[in-house]
Amino acid sequence: MLLLYLLLHRNGGFRNYVLSRVNLENLVLPVLKVLHGGQNEKQSSTATTTTTNSHHVYLALIVVLILSEDDFFCKIVHETMLKNVDWYQGDRPLGEISLGGLLVLVLVRTIQFNTIKTRDRYLHTNCLAALANMSVYFKQLSAAVCQKLVGLLEVLTKRHLKLVDHIRMSAEYDLSQAQGQNQSFQQDITALEEGIRTILEIINSCLTNGLRYNPHLIYTILYKRELFDAFQNHPMFQDLIWNVSAVINHFATRVQSLEKGSSVSQVLDVIQKGALQWPTDRLKKFPELKFKYVEDENTVEFFVPYVWRLVFKHAGLYWDPTRVKLFSAMIVFQAA
Repeated sequence: MLLLYLLLHRNGGFRNYVLSRVNLENLVLPVLKVLHGGQNEKQSSTATTTTTNSHHVYLALIVVLILSEDDFFCKIVHETMLKNVDWYQGDRPLGEISLGGLLVLVLVRTIQFNTIKTRDRYLHTNCLAALANMSVYFKQLSAAVCQKLVGLLEVLTKRHLKLVDHIRMSAEYDLSQAQGQNQSFQQDITALEEGIRTILEIINSCLTNGLRYNPHLIYTILYKRELFDAFQNHPMFQDLIWNVSAVINHFATRVQSLEKGSSVSQVLDVIQKGALQWPTDRLKKFPELKFKYVEDENTVEFFVPYVWRLVFKHAGLYWDPTRVKLFSAMIVFQAA
């Protein structure tokens, strides 16, 4: 993974060659398995394993972000269909899914786990950046993908409300001992608001550029209408909710004409017909979401311990773990 990162980031010729291939799934699937597997290991393993594998997960995420900067990549992944993705552990089997849809699922799952468990802002930001880069080209997202994307928005919103209520109660009861904790909560609230706003921007981008190609997203938005209605009075999100509200009003009117007890396929048929009648200039245009990976000035602090950890673990040489100061060698030694 380290070699792949270096080649993609530092070697423009290699990057262009990779991105010109039509069989991108051969590269992307192993990277997604690392991201997906990283969350499973964190759920089931000790802090020892988490420390050992976190660098691997970060590199996989950066690789995805670098790939998502390319427009051709973002387009072709939604035209590449996959079958039998048996390593993805979801609520139900995926069946047939596009490579782009799988990318969205894995990134959303990573954000959701991070929000609840690890609260790593770096991971959070880069996952959202990759999703934002791809959002213009979202096409034929499946019901499962749309439910996960809107479900993530719901998770972030509920957590945001919970933290805001906690701070309000602390202020009302003058809990001075909770001031330090409230400061930490305030930082979490800021991060959650940024995340909520970015997801709304992603949904806006998809609706503005690909409304006709994403009936399942429209269906999911209608189903979760109350979630979006709650943003209308929030000053931070009012500008972004206008487009979503316009879509809800347009399609809700058409869906309401159906008889009670209509099937999902009947509702989707009405949505697809309504999408064809949708004026393309009705939605407000926002600047295109475009994020680029920039190597941090302090990458030495990340890479040097990581490389030496790999050498320590795989070189086949004996190193006295008690004398290694660069990283927790005893942890690696015991895990080997």
